[in-house]
Amino acid sequence: MKNIFLSLIIFFWKILVSIPRRFHSKLGLRISRLMNVFLKKRNVISKKNIDRCFANLSDKERKNLINQNISKSGSAVFDTGIAWFWSDHRVNKEVNFNITGLKELKKEQDHGNGVLLFFKHSLHLELDARLLGMNLDIYGVERNHNSRFFDKVQKAGRLRGVKDLCDKNNPLKFIKWLKSGKTVLYATDQDYGLNGSEIVDFFNQPAATISAPYKIIERTNCQTYFLNSYIDKNEHKIDIVKIDLDMSSSKEMSQNLNKIMEKFIRIKPAEYLWQHRRFKSTLGKKDFYK
Repeated sequence: MKNIFLSLIIFFWKILVSIPRRFHSKLGLRISRLMNVFLKKRNVISKKNIDRCFANLSDKERKNLINQNISKSGSAVFDTGIAWFWSDHRVNKEVNFNITGLKELKKEQDHGNGVLLFFKHSLHLELDARLLGMNLDIYGVERNHNSRFFDKVQKAGRLRGVKDLCDKNNPLKFIKWLKSGKTVLYATDQDYGLNGSEIVDFFNQPAATISAPYKIIERTNCQTYFLNSYIDKNEHKIDIVKIDLDMSSSKEMSQNLNKIMEKFIRIKPAEYLWQHRRFKSTLGKKDFYK
């Protein structure tokens, strides 16, 4: 019964995103209003995170940022749908985008250098990966979805942009990718618990940050880059920049990477996925996010 319900959702989702791109923005605002009514818990999490991470802003400025974040959440429905369901031809035709740093990344690939390509969880991250994957061979690390049915849909959609996927709990697979000169997308800005994590600052708040990248970089001697994405005047921009991380220790590297991520998030903070319980292991899932 649950799978039938999910099938219907996917069916209507495909119909919804099939309309021309120029209508997505206005419809996205309407969807965000519905999400604000029916998914209030997600917005409570966003508010908690933003209030903590932007304590330096006035109440009015934080409220404005929270409202912008909620408004942009509806657009994620369309951006993810485009990434998973549209053809390359239609994406190229209807999505206005620009990618910088492709030449440098292609040079790394041509020289057989593995690249760990870090990224932040933006609201349009699925479209980020699709656009990059249409222009460059990339591989992805993911967390399997709790629903086996939806996990199949998710994997099929993501494989339109990446060459292959592996679960985050299978590091040997993407270590092999890196050693063989492949480019692997990797995010460290979610809380996966205290095991295998360092407690380092994220927007001046203690956050459990996965420490695996330190061992991966040491073991593979891969290059490290960062993918930053944002919307500017209706143009989807992706900037790929080389980053030099402090490899003196796992903790220092994790802190260094968090600072880099913060810098890019601050460019367009309303486009970040604040709906995640980023501080559940340090500030409390039940206390802080109640």
